Order: sequence, then structure tokens, then C-alpha cells
Amino acid sequence: MRSFLLYAMNPLLYIIPILVAVAFLTLLERKVLGYMQLRKGPNIVGPYGLLQPIADGVKLFIKEPLRPSSSSPTLFIITPTLALFLALMIWTPLPMPSTLADMNLGLLFMLALSSMAVYSILWSGWASNSKYPLIGALRAVAQTISYEVTLGIILLTIIILTGGFTMKMLSTTQEHHWLLLSSWPLAMMWFISTLAETNRAPFDLTEGESELVSGFNVEYAAGPFALFFLAEYANIMMMNTLTCILFLNPGDQGPPDMFTMNLMLKTTVLTTMFLWTRASYPRFRYDQLMHLLWKNFLPLTLALFLWHTAFPTMLSGLPPQ
Repeated sequence: MRSFLLYAMNPLLYIIPILVAVAFLTLLERKVLGYMQLRKGPNIVGPYGLLQPIADGVKLFIKEPLRPSSSSPTLFIITPTLALFLALMIWTPLPMPSTLADMNLGLLFMLALSSMAVYSILWSGWASNSKYPLIGALRAVAQTISYEVTLGIILLTIIILTGGFTMKMLSTTQEHHWLLLSSWPLAMMWFISTLAETNRAPFDLTEGESELVSGFNVEYAAGPFALFFLAEYANIMMMNTLTCILFLNPGDQGPPDMFTMNLMLKTTVLTTMFLWTRASYPRFRYDQLMHLLWKNFLPLTLALFLWHTAFPTMLSGLPPQ
């Protein structure tokens, strides 16, 4: 019985802090954007507005969930749940400081789950049975699938540099220096691609209010909309945490508390850069978004991948395998 309770508690001890962090990330975003735009942001509900995320969550979950009469009921209900489930499941291989599931192919597992998130977006637009959600879903799927190409190639390059697919191998390789210093072009392209992968400004074309009226989730309200919202912000935090592990070495050689504090601090800095980018740049046109990927990032990432593959062989003087 005790072992069963421990197995049941482990996922909860992972899920609850993520959801709490997501709630207060929304407050951080509104505060940072407010001060960047010379206004206060939320400051009424609770001291310094700290209870605003709780008030927003209660408001969303007690509202009446509306559903279009022409929508597909089963898919319409399942897709928000699927989005949040995938957004939480993708955290399992991440060391925080220990993993929920220590996988030999942790990076590939995360890439596969990130690709599956496309289905929740596509099905939500399809299930609404409305033209604007469907157009928004198709644009979101095209954008997400496109930028996963560069993310996959950059991950392959990092795997070649570190020699393994596990998170522990990444930390061991970066024991004496950050991969950010030796492969900064990959790090910059990775950061920009994560902005596009998580639908953040200036790549938030799936929520282009001027032409799509919020995109694939326009027919969702109340609780289902809150689930999409939680999934999006959980993905933002996950991508920034993965960026820290890939390029900034949180360092698992010290005590676990120091590792956790180091990882949290660097993730917070990267998340603040996400918010800073949103406050600084206007939204791209769709053709500019695709041109950046297919004409700029893809050739450069392929060239760097081939360079990192061939360079060790050139140094060793051995013929390629």
C-alpha cells in the first residue's frame, strides 16, 4: 500500500508545481509587459496583484462551457484535455533534479511528444466545424511542423557533440563549459525556433486577432479554453527548461538544491527574454515566417550539422564510417 501511494504521489509532485508555476507565469507576463509599456499591470486582487492568477482560474472554471451546436462533441471535449496531458507528459524525462522516468532516449521522447501536440491543435480547429478555427489550426500546424525540422536537426547536432541521448550525458559533457559558447549559432536558432514552436510573439500567427479572431481556439470558452491556456504556458516553461539543459548546463555535479535553484534561475531569465521579445517586436507576416525557416535556418542548421559530423573525423584522420 505504501509503495502504491508513493507511485501515485510522484506524478502529483511533478504536476502540481508545474501548474502553480504556469499560473504565476501569467502574472509575471502581465507585470513585465505592464512595466515595459509604462503601466502597472495587475495590482488590485491581493497584495501586489499576487492573487490575480487564482481569481482568473476560478473565473474560467466556474463559467458555463459553451459549445457550438454544429461542432463534433467528442473531439471538441477531448482536444483540450489532450493538449494539457501532452504538455505535462513531456516533463517526465527532465531532471528536476531527478527525473520522473529516466529514459535512454529522453530527447527523442520529448521531440515525439512535442510533435504529437500538433494533433490537439488540428483536432480543435476541425471539431469546432467553423471556418476561422479551421484556418487558424491549419496555419498553426504548418508553422509547428515546419519549425520542428530545425529543432530536430539542432538536437541531432547536440547529440553528436555530447555523445548521448540522455539528460545526464548533456550535463556531463558541459561540466567545464557551456555548449552555448562553442555552438552559439545553434543556440540562437534554437531559441528563435522555440518561440515559433510555442506560438509566441513575433511568431504568434495562430492567434492573429486581425484576421483569425484568436485562431484555432476561438470557439472554446471557460474550462476548455483554460486547459489550452495552461498547455501553452507549460510548453513555454518546458522549452526554456530544455534550453537550459541543452546549452547552459545547470550542473548536476553539486547538491540537488543547488541544481534546482540554478535551473530555476536560468529558466526564469530565458522566460523573461520570451516576454521581452513579445514587448519589443511586431508580428511577422506568414511569408516572412516561412522564409526565415526554409531559406535561412534550414540551410544553416544542415551546414552546421554536417560540419559537426565531419570535423571529428577530419581531426582523427580516419575515413568516415
